[in-house]
Amino acid sequence: MPTIQQELEDLFLNTLKLDASDLHLSVGYKPIVRVDGVLLTLDEFSILTPEHAGDLAYQLLGERKETFIEKKEIDFSYGFKDKARFRVNIFFEKGFISSALRLISSKIKTIEELNLPTVLHRIPKLKQGFVLLTGPSGHGKSTTLASLINEINRSRVEHIITIEDPIEYLFIGDKSLVNQREIGQDTKSFYNALSSILREDPNVIMIGEMRDPETIATALTAAETGHLVFSSLHTNSASQTVNRVIDVFPPNQQNQIRLQLANTISAVVSQRLLPRVRGGRIPAVEIMFANNAVSNLIRENKAHQLDLVIETSLEDGMISLNRSLAELVRRGEVTPETAMAYSLNPKEFQQTIIQ
Repeated sequence: MPTIQQELEDLFLNTLKLDASDLHLSVGYKPIVRVDGVLLTLDEFSILTPEHAGDLAYQLLGERKETFIEKKEIDFSYGFKDKARFRVNIFFEKGFISSALRLISSKIKTIEELNLPTVLHRIPKLKQGFVLLTGPSGHGKSTTLASLINEINRSRVEHIITIEDPIEYLFIGDKSLVNQREIGQDTKSFYNALSSILREDPNVIMIGEMRDPETIATALTAAETGHLVFSSLHTNSASQTVNRVIDVFPPNQQNQIRLQLANTISAVVSQRLLPRVRGGRIPAVEIMFANNAVSNLIRENKAHQLDLVIETSLEDGMISLNRSLAELVRRGEVTPETAMAYSLNPKEFQQTIIQ
């Protein structure tokens, strides 16, 4: 009979062998992994009882057990020997304990290795501003963000500070000095960490996720004061992103935030991962770079017109989602039906694909 630790290691090895992105451990089910966006059951394992699922969770938690019992949910990172790292969320459901683990690659891939547009190399060259990575959960935002940060690390002499919950990709300092801070372990909250970050002499700041008005306001101030700030949001497009950032604030603050955003925004990258014809997944990416038109539309509260600016600014390096989807279809990477399902404007996509 294998120990709980041995069983966990067997589950991790199966996750790696299948190149899965996620592992789910829930009562009443056999362990389940997500491969290329699809859930698959690991039939060689038994159905998890409440006691079994709890034992696996407590083995992962270690000294965090009391914190989990108190808070009812917890996020942390977990290293599996020298083979892989997982972002772990453990939570209660119907009184039982469930675990969701996201596999984090030990290697930070380049823009080319991620099949992203080469125009993204412009972003790590920025000296200051505000860069947002957006898209649905599980569609590669953190991976792209890590790629951009690591390109700075490898090419520039800068002080990079990240604030994450939990730390996902581990950066090994190259030309840059890199400090990574984890919520709960190294600081109490994103806001607390950001409140002191300007006294830590950073050049580049990466905020894992902007969750509240205080964090967003402080991030904007950091960008205004000459820093290059990266973060992520769960939005589907550049126009949605601008509206989300502003709408988080009460009406009496929105004009000020709108002006700050117009003055600091450098780029918004929105991506989603599509099933590839030959297996695996490939990104479709909308890219908006700030220019006078973009800044003016944000300032004038006309974010809904940003889609048109992106569509008509190909020469400035911008790429609309539909154009990206159409290119994937033309290259035979995805089917027209798949691309259509991921388009935010299917009618416009049909016209793009005909061109």
